[in-house]
Amino acid sequence: MENIHSKGTLLEALGIEIISIGKGEVTATMPVDERTRQPFGYLHGGASVALAETVASYGSVALINLDTHICFGLEINANHIKSKKDGVVTAKAKTLHQGRTTMVWEIKITDEEDQLLCISRCTVAVVEKKTM
Repeated sequence: MENIHSKGTLLEALGIEIISIGKGEVTATMPVDERTRQPFGYLHGGASVALAETVASYGSVALINLDTHICFGLEINANHIKSKKDGVVTAKAKTLHQGRTTMVWEIKITDEEDQLLCISRCTVAVVEKKTM
């Protein structure tokens, strides 16, 4: 995991910070500010989805051998439950399925009062690296 850098990536652009990574669990935060709001001033659903896929991807990376495999988001869905105008949101991801070629993650995004803002499910593909 130490080889993964967020500098110059979407994580840096959105202010996403990985708080913890454990076996099958990941927590990250993201500010609700000018980088993550839609034009009406509320948290952009796309920013929530980006946060959800980020924690699922980091969690998957923690469960694979990066010397031989890589992972990619394969499918994601999200239900936006509640809106938010400012502050910080927290994403908590847990594995629902850890297979050889796919992993399925459930991600809950909450506000500072632990109110559910978004629930998401992300399928991550695990692919063997090709030798060149």
